[in-house]
Amino acid sequence: MRFIAFFLCAFAFAAQPVAAASSPNLSSLEQQLGALVANKSADVGVAAIDLNTGETVSIKGNTPFPMASTVKVAIAALYLAQVDNGRRSLDDTIEGKSARSLMARMLIHSDNIATDTLLRDLGGPTAVENWLHDNGVTGLRVDRTIAQLLHSKRDLWDRRDSSTPVAMVDLLRRIYKAELIKPDSRNYLLDLMSQCQTGKNRIKAMLPGVPIEHKTGTLDGLADDVGFITMPDGRRVAVAIFTRGGSNRPQTIAETARAIYDGFKSIFAWPFGGPTLSTAQ
Repeated sequence: MRFIAFFLCAFAFAAQPVAAASSPNLSSLEQQLGALVANKSADVGVAAIDLNTGETVSIKGNTPFPMASTVKVAIAALYLAQVDNGRRSLDDTIEGKSARSLMARMLIHSDNIATDTLLRDLGGPTAVENWLHDNGVTGLRVDRTIAQLLHSKRDLWDRRDSSTPVAMVDLLRRIYKAELIKPDSRNYLLDLMSQCQTGKNRIKAMLPGVPIEHKTGTLDGLADDVGFITMPDGRRVAVAIFTRGGSNRPQTIAETARAIYDGFKSIFAWPFGGPTLSTAQ
């Protein structure tokens, strides 16, 4: 019996998710990010991946954080996956509005009513959760509608409707690589994310002129931003930055995004002396 108990315990330990690890080339960036977030009062989780090379960096990469409105990326991806397989169309009318207009309102203006309208049409949070699970996206949970989330008692450590930074960048990676949706749908989604009107003081704030497609999330005591940063040579880096508690959360996101941009740029230097950015004031 002792041997069986030991074996089961060892198996359970082995089955635990492997801790997020940064690529060796990005060890200095990991140290810089670690020092940056250690000096902040907020609890910060970060993950980023170069979509060409697979180089990654993370801080608290396997720690769940509330997604807030960043979940809208997953909802949009599921709807577009069903457009791809012919089950739905962007020209469908849902509760008197076209799916195309609802998608734009959801991703550009973070409209919660538009989001829940699309979510109901898809079959609710369970439909999104099942689709992610079926496609191997783990570490990301969808439990409630936006209305339910907003009316629930605020708990920034609630595992419901949460994602780890690593899981979010994995979702972004799969979207970009056209593993979850077709290239045309991917391009449509990224175009909408490039028009995002919320959170201009987050990922974008210290990267003037850099092409960025992103989606923010905000609750009382919480600020998130996830998306894609384009490097000078055209490579994209998928980024997820989650912050809860403390103060100056948008500024923390801005500084973290800038450090990620500079860190990834330094290890894959622009070969022809391309443009550099000055830090925004």
